[in-house]
Amino acid sequence: MSNGTTMLWAGRILTGLFALFMLGASIAPKLLHLPVAEDTLAELGWPAGYAFPIGLIELACLVLYLIPRTSVLGAILMMGLLGGAMATQIRAGSPLFSHVLFSLYLGLFMWGGLWLRAPDLRRLFPLRGWT
Repeated sequence: MSNGTTMLWAGRILTGLFALFMLGASIAPKLLHLPVAEDTLAELGWPAGYAFPIGLIELACLVLYLIPRTSVLGAILMMGLLGGAMATQIRAGSPLFSHVLFSLYLGLFMWGGLWLRAPDLRRLFPLRGWT
């Protein structure tokens, strides 16, 4: 298997894991109106009723990220959303490494998957010795 093929499959795997995590841990509870979603947002200072709209925005960003032609736009929008989640965690006084920086970890995972599966993105942001 060539280096390009290996990178493509590694990127697809990272992208798939990111998508599954977002669907299972974040989007689905909000869209299914699970009490845990509203309770968690309430603990972070969000008023009642915001879980469903946030879930829709997350789903829209994820769909854009998964479509090859709109993947960079989806990643940018998702990173904005993750930045808002990070700001919420900071404002709530949450622990740094487990809560505040979790959005950064997700963002690195998301961008890593996209970078590995998109040669044009690798040309735009090359890592010396990798490409």
